Amino acid sequence: MLFLRRRPVRLEAERIVLRLPAHADFNAWSALRIESRDFLTPWEPVWSPDHLTRKSFTNRVYWAARASKGGTALPLFLLRRDGVLLGAITLDNIRRGPAQTGTIGYWIGKPFARQGYMREAIGVLVHHAFTTLDLSRIEAACLPENAASRGVLERSGFKYEGVAQSYLQINGRWRNHVLYANLRSDRRGRSEAR
Repeated sequence: MLFLRRRPVRLEAERIVLRLPAHADFNAWSALRIESRDFLTPWEPVWSPDHLTRKSFTNRVYWAARASKGGTALPLFLLRRDGVLLGAITLDNIRRGPAQTGTIGYWIGKPFARQGYMREAIGVLVHHAFTTLDLSRIEAACLPENAASRGVLERSGFKYEGVAQSYLQINGRWRNHVLYANLRSDRRGRSEAR
């Protein structure tokens, strides 16, 4: 019996590359997270005490490989074409059967915010989700006051769907989130998978 190894996912856009995290990314990842801590803290769950350790990062790399191979998630690092780590984006909670949906989450390092990188990443990941993974719906959620995140979702073809009460613990508190979705065939208005 012939076993074929699937190639790891690598998605490319004009200025960026999305790929699975690798052990060699630890120094760049930890440096960017440390540099961006104050920028990211208001929008993320509380970091565990071992968040920035090599062991925790190693576990993250192994989880990313297993989740990708198992088809349950696609956790990708966002890199500039010259190899500089910019942030990360994950298509998570991939559900098959009648749902054919997944949820995206993302972060970008402070030095690279508001430069259009995340919009490129969302565009290429949504396109991959609709065309290669054959998903029908991509969901996203963010804090109501996170104008930057809401803006990038709306510019990426996501439509506002409502508010989820006490949706996630962010910065140590249960917080309401605004919900967005992008549909492969969206009758609510034009939405293109790029």
